[in-house]
Amino acid sequence: MRVLFVANPEKAHVLPLLPLAWALRTAGHEVRVAGTPWFTDVITQAGLTAVPVGRDYDLWELLRRQMHTLPDWSYRPEFGLPAPYDVAHDPERATWAHLTEGYEQIVRLWHKPASFPMIADLVRFARAWQPDLVLWEPLAMAAPIAATACGAAHGRLLWSVDAFGVTRDHFLRLRDRQPQAQHSDPLGDWLGGYARLHGGEFTESMVTGHFTVDQLPASLRLASGLRTLPMRFVPYGGPATLPRWLWTAPERPRVALTMGVSATEHGAGYAFSVQDVLASLADLDIEVVATLPEDEQRKLTRVPDNARLVPYVPLHALAPTCSLAIHHAGFGTLMTMARHPVPQLLLPWDFDGPTLARQAAAQGGSLVIGADRATAPAVREAVLRLLGEPGFRERAGALRDELCALPTPNELVPQLERLTEEFRSPARRTP
Repeated sequence: MRVLFVANPEKAHVLPLLPLAWALRTAGHEVRVAGTPWFTDVITQAGLTAVPVGRDYDLWELLRRQMHTLPDWSYRPEFGLPAPYDVAHDPERATWAHLTEGYEQIVRLWHKPASFPMIADLVRFARAWQPDLVLWEPLAMAAPIAATACGAAHGRLLWSVDAFGVTRDHFLRLRDRQPQAQHSDPLGDWLGGYARLHGGEFTESMVTGHFTVDQLPASLRLASGLRTLPMRFVPYGGPATLPRWLWTAPERPRVALTMGVSATEHGAGYAFSVQDVLASLADLDIEVVATLPEDEQRKLTRVPDNARLVPYVPLHALAPTCSLAIHHAGFGTLMTMARHPVPQLLLPWDFDGPTLARQAAAQGGSLVIGADRATAPAVREAVLRLLGEPGFRERAGALRDELCALPTPNELVPQLERLTEEFRSPARRTP
């Protein structure tokens, strides 16, 4: 098969796709990964073939520029998901007015401007290369347009909770209750316009794919009515070098403090005081390994004796040595730590973080403190609980076992081959 992966220019969106890309590659399939031109280095560093399409843009700068114009009900970052996707976190918000107004705003201010730079080029490449299967992260909405234009089977590959699919479930349920004249669908109308431009018609697959690959174990997943393929998460964070101090086990319980790279790479900083958190843990008999960019390290006035500051360390190598992890509830960080029986203290503040953190806390291996409430005393108390109460490690072990029972990316390949044959346009089927 020819398989095309598509992602918006954001590391947190593309890196979780790449282990499956390699699984398809080692199974003998041709694989290409499409993204904007400046993002091709992230793809080629993984040893995969990049396809630069469209023009460059900064996704975070786009959001900063657009989201400040939204009314108060639509986007409050401290509470996570913007409307209409906030209904995945709080189903009581799921009214017809909230969903239609939310879709209208999010399409106009986010999905359209984030997708437009890639659409024309991606369609041209897809028609020229003729992929059999297109796999896309859920915000890369240029991908289902291109897949529809060339008749490829296509599916979403999730990098967190499926707020998008759950929201669509609510929308379709409520739409069926409305009079026909009120069947407004801003997202479907926008995608359908591109489908018709290229000789097709809108179908729901343009929103949620012919199928969805979900890397979360069932205890962390949001339930939906979509056709879902579970897949085991395999961590990949880009090029990495193992530091010498990670060659041996720590002498004291090791606590990782890592807040991801997305916020600092885009100048957003952190939503709580790293200095205060480090100070609150300074008298404990632990080793704190804090992954902080050098700009953030320079903001600290004092580094406790039990803290090691590093700009970066490969989390898949750090995780097995840890007794606890403190982080922002980012998907990659949470899942990397979950591969080992590591209890986690989650300090979420934006987008999917609060929802994913809530799921993890309900599973039992984690505690959650919203980043706006992450005071030094609150963090210290949670750290002592997570290190001292064995139930957290037991539940973390259960999560690890659940995750490891899922099919690996390599084991998923035969299912993808069958689904490609099922959903690829009949005109393109080979004898």
